[in-house]
Amino acid sequence: MGKNLKEAMKMLEDSQRRTEEENGKKIVSGDIPGPLQGRYENGCAYFHEEEREGLAKICRLAIHSRYEDFVVDGFDVLYNKKPVIYLSAAARPGLGQYLCNQLGLPFPCLCRVPCNTMFGSQHQMDVAFLEKLIKDDIERGRLPLLLVANAGTVAVGHTDKIGRLKELCEQYGIWLHVEGVNLATLALGYVSSSVLAATKCDSMTMTPGPWLGLPAVPAVTLYKHDDPALTLVAGLTSNKPADKLRALPLWLSLQYLGLDGIVERIKHACQLSQRLQESLKKVNHIKLLVEDELSSPVVVFRFFQELIGSDPVFKAILAPNMAPSTVGRERHSCDVLNRWLGEQLKQLVPASGLTVMDLEVEGTCVRFSPLMTAAVLGTRGEDVDQLVACIQSKLPVLSCTLQLREEFKQEVEGTAGLLYVDDPNWPGIGVVRYEHANDDKSSLKSDPEGEKIHAGLLKKLNELESDLTFKMGPEYKSMKSCLYIGMTSDDTDISELVETIVVTAREIEENSRLLENMTEVVRKGIQEAQVELQKANEERLMEEGVLRQIPVVGSVLNWFSPVQALQKGRTFNLTAGSLESTEPIYVYKAQGAGVTPPATPSSIRTKPRLPGQKPFKRSLRGSDALSETSSVSHIEDLEKVEHLSCGPEHITVEASSPEGHPGAPIPEKADQTAAQCPEDGCPQVEEPESLR
Repeated sequence: MGKNLKEAMKMLEDSQRRTEEENGKKIVSGDIPGPLQGRYENGCAYFHEEEREGLAKICRLAIHSRYEDFVVDGFDVLYNKKPVIYLSAAARPGLGQYLCNQLGLPFPCLCRVPCNTMFGSQHQMDVAFLEKLIKDDIERGRLPLLLVANAGTVAVGHTDKIGRLKELCEQYGIWLHVEGVNLATLALGYVSSSVLAATKCDSMTMTPGPWLGLPAVPAVTLYKHDDPALTLVAGLTSNKPADKLRALPLWLSLQYLGLDGIVERIKHACQLSQRLQESLKKVNHIKLLVEDELSSPVVVFRFFQELIGSDPVFKAILAPNMAPSTVGRERHSCDVLNRWLGEQLKQLVPASGLTVMDLEVEGTCVRFSPLMTAAVLGTRGEDVDQLVACIQSKLPVLSCTLQLREEFKQEVEGTAGLLYVDDPNWPGIGVVRYEHANDDKSSLKSDPEGEKIHAGLLKKLNELESDLTFKMGPEYKSMKSCLYIGMTSDDTDISELVETIVVTAREIEENSRLLENMTEVVRKGIQEAQVELQKANEERLMEEGVLRQIPVVGSVLNWFSPVQALQKGRTFNLTAGSLESTEPIYVYKAQGAGVTPPATPSSIRTKPRLPGQKPFKRSLRGSDALSETSSVSHIEDLEKVEHLSCGPEHITVEASSPEGHPGAPIPEKADQTAAQCPEDGCPQVEEPESLR
C-alpha cells in the first residue's frame, strides 16, 4: 500500500509539473484509467463527490464557451439572450432544480422534453418534438445551450437515441451530455449501438462506485474541450494538490481490481439481468417493460391480469363500454398488489436489491438493477432463481385476491348495516365498517362504541381459525374503526364471509345494548328500593308509636308488650326487571324460581362444512377436482351433517316409526308392545349406534 501511494503521489507531481511547463495543455485519453481507454478519445476527467456536480460544472463551461462576454458583463449577457437547457421527462427527479440553483438561472431556462407516445419506447426522448422545441426557442431569441441525454434512465434503464441526438446537437451547436447506468457496458467487449454512440458526445458522467461495489470513491465526468483557461474558470481543473487527491481512492481501487476484475463485475451484473428477464418471460401474469432493451442491465416487471378475457374480440367489444371509473379502480388495485408483491420479495430475497417505484404510464412496478446493487449485496445466480420461485408462489394469492375484490365490494354494498371503505393502500380483499344504531355518518371523529364493536368482531373472527387474516385499524382519512380483510390464495365464499361479519357484529351490538339496559334497570331498581324502604320505616314508626322509640321507656314497653313484626325487604328480579317484596321468602323459607330467562343468542352462525373444511371456503359439492370415490364419500358426509343439523326431534320421530307398518299409529303400537311383553320376559332392543 505504501508503494502504491508513493507511485500515485509521483504521478500527480509529474502531471502538475507537465501542466506548468506546457502552460495548461489538455490531458490525453491515455491518462484516463480503466477499460475506457480507446473508447473516449481526447477526453479530460473531473472527479467529484456529488453525482450532479460534474454536470453543473459542464453547464458553466458551456455558458463560458457560448457567451464570450460572460466574464465581463455577467448576467446582462444572459438576460439579452436567455440560455435553454433541455432535459428529458425521464431524467432523475430534481436535476433541473439543482442546475438552476447552482448556476443562478431562473426556472424558465429549463425545457422539459417529453418522451415518445406513439412509436418507440415510452421512456425515450422524442427527437422530433425536441427539434420543434429548439426551432421555437431560436425564433423567440433564446440560445439552445445544453442537452442532457440518458444512457439508461433512472426508472427503467432505457437509452435515448444518442446517435440521432448527436446529429441534432451538431446542427444547432448544442452541448450534448450523457449520463446513465448503461454507460458501464462500455467496458464490455460487446456494446449496443445506442450506448456506443455515447462515446461521441461532448461529456458524460459515470459512477463507478455503485457499479463495482466500491464505497467512498468519487464520480467521474469525462469531457472534451480545447481551451484550458475556460475549464479552469468553470472549475473543471485546479492547481491545488488537494483537489487532485480526489482521484486517489478510485485509482487505488482500479489498480486493486485490475482490468479483468472490472470487466468481470460488470459482466456478472448484466448476466443476472438477462437471467431474470429470460425466466420472467415464461411466467404468466408478469409483464416486462424492457423487452426491447436486450443489453440493459435493468429489469422492470409488474403483475397484471386480464380482466375482460384473453379473447381479443371480446376485448374490442367490451373494453369501450367499460366505465372509466371501473378501469381506474382495477388499475389502482393492480398497483396496490404490485406494491405488496415488491415488499414481499424484498423480505424473502434481500440479496436481490429490489426497489418498488411508481411510473406515470405503467403504474407501480418492481425494478431489478444488479449493476447498482449486486457488487454490494453479493447477488448470485441462485438468488435470481429463488426470486423467480417466490414470484411464482405469490401469483395465486394475487390472482385470487384481485378477482374477489370486486365481488366483495358488491356483496358489502348490498348488505344492510355494512359500509364498504375504499382504502387505496390496503392490498387485501377489502375494508368494511359496521354501522351501528348510534353511528354518526357525517362525523370523522373517533367512535368509542363502534371501536368496541369492531374489537369484539375481530376477536370472534380470529377464533374461527380460517385462512383469512383480519385486523382492525382507523378508516382511511378518518378516525373511525374498520375491519381489514387480508389476502387469500383459495376460492373464498364471499357471501358467507359478509354474512358472518354482519351477523356477528349485530349480536355484539345487541349484547352490548342488553348490558347497558340491565345497568339502567338495576340503577332505577335500587333507587326505587331505597324509597320503598324509607316508606316502610316510616310506617313502622307509626305502628309502634312514639313511646317505643324512647330508649328506656321503649325497652320496658317492649318487655311487657313485645311487637311481632315481620322482616320486610325488597328483591330485584333481573329477568323481569321488577322490584318484589321479601315477605314470601321469610314466610315459606324458600326463594321463588321467577321467570325463565330468554335464551342467549348464538355467537356465530355457520353453514355445515365437511370434516377438515375451514370457514369461508366454498363447498366441494360438484367439483371436478375430486375423484369419483372421494367425491361420493365427501357428499355423503355433507348430507349426514345437514341431516343431523335438523335437530333431535326429527331423529326421534324417524326412530320410533315402525319399519313394517309405516302407517300404523305410534301410541297404539307402543301399547300393544307393552301388553304382549311382560316386564322381564321381553328382551330389550339395543339402540342403534347411529342414533346415539
